[in-house]
Amino acid sequence: MRPPFPSDPIPTTPPHELIPEKASLGELRALANGCRGCDLWERGTQAVFGTGPANAQVFLVGEQPGSEEDLAGKPFVGPSGRLLDRALEAAGIDRSRAYVTNVVKHFKWEPRGKRRIHAKPNAVEIGACVPWLHAELEVVKPRVLVCLGATAAQALLGRQFRVTQDRGKWVESPLAPYVMATVHPSSILRSPDSETRHAEMAHFIADLRPVAQLLQARIRKAR
Repeated sequence: MRPPFPSDPIPTTPPHELIPEKASLGELRALANGCRGCDLWERGTQAVFGTGPANAQVFLVGEQPGSEEDLAGKPFVGPSGRLLDRALEAAGIDRSRAYVTNVVKHFKWEPRGKRRIHAKPNAVEIGACVPWLHAELEVVKPRVLVCLGATAAQALLGRQFRVTQDRGKWVESPLAPYVMATVHPSSILRSPDSETRHAEMAHFIADLRPVAQLLQARIRKAR
């Protein structure tokens, strides 16, 4: 079994026996549906694994799939994903060349009438899923890792990390040469009014622009 990453901040279960020492993203994706590391699989439609190129330079990680993602089997395809798409385009990042995933692979929800409402995953559920996330990182080996929201940032950068204080800043981590955290797109959708939403979107795009600049500089250097 692979050792835990040096920066593991949340107590995790040992890497699940389903995770081979060396596996492709396709193999990991197929195996994740058989994971029973926590109880979330019982209510989720399916495991929602990451999508994107295995050699992606940018690795984006959020909290967990939502209702639309749970049904589609793909991350960030619902309202948060559409907002993320707009922000990435505005920042100059091609989503099709990025790897996008979540810390937790199953949708945790509570019923509210006919709707399924997002429920925040707890430390046990996060810990059970972290080995899958580490396996994705190990395959992709991204140049830039972007944590979207507090759950992703604290799962990978430590419980003491505060997105409100350090968003948009490069932080040292063994997980990738360049690591940053910013807000989750869902927080922008929860803005109380259009003026606030516009300002938060602009701030989010500004956080992402250094990622695009870094990648563009690398491309120019390679020419």
